[in-house]
Amino acid sequence: MANSIYRASILQSYSQLLFQPCLSNKHCVPKKTNLLCFASSQLNPARSEVSFCIGTHLIPHPNKVERGGEDAFFVSNFKGGVIAVADGVSGWAEQNVDPSLFSKELMANASSLVGNLEVNYDPQILIRKAHAATCSKGSATAIVAMLERNGTMKVASVGDCGLRVIRKGQIIFSTTPQEHYFDCPYQLSSELVGQTYLDAVVSSVELVEGDTIVMGSDGLFDNVFDGEIVSTLAAHSDVVEAAKALAKLASNHSLDSRV
Repeated sequence: MANSIYRASILQSYSQLLFQPCLSNKHCVPKKTNLLCFASSQLNPARSEVSFCIGTHLIPHPNKVERGGEDAFFVSNFKGGVIAVADGVSGWAEQNVDPSLFSKELMANASSLVGNLEVNYDPQILIRKAHAATCSKGSATAIVAMLERNGTMKVASVGDCGLRVIRKGQIIFSTTPQEHYFDCPYQLSSELVGQTYLDAVVSSVELVEGDTIVMGSDGLFDNVFDGEIVSTLAAHSDVVEAAKALAKLASNHSLDSRV
């Protein structure tokens, strides 16, 4: 699984991106590791521009340490900032295909294309072009968020990667996972039977000072309730510590058979 979090604040900027283990499996080719990203936006009062500052930390699933997990992400400082997560589908391992290859190539392509004129700073078009350029066999769910310098965040997602916007202790925006049926999310694939950018859910959110954005794979949202996310963030003023705490909570829940 993969997860990300951003915090918007005036005259202050910081963020943490980290992966943690996710034991949930998808079968229309499944999934697993956790990514957690904290980012704060920085507003320049003279120019009224917002941007993100990002840091990363990786904790692969214990069984997938050798390949660094099956999820991938990229962060860009282009314009206001871009962050994306791709959650590799584990079911491909049953066909002797490394599930991490597709997600990693997809994110590498997205990173290289983020400033492309044809993309026009549109997350849905970025997904289209990155998917078309990906040659590895496999599939992945994916989410892309692009921040305009005026504070508008544009989001496009395919599958069950998700995003929450938290404002003053309340979740004011949530994406909705796309599934064919339980445990079978929409996914970008090397096969013709998969979904495309046309299936992406596209949304736009106006951010204000103090907003926190949590974005990631199902590994976070399947293991941690929204209320737990809010309370964990409220207990940590430092985003790096908040990221670690939330990642640990998701990891602990994923390993606890009672949860």
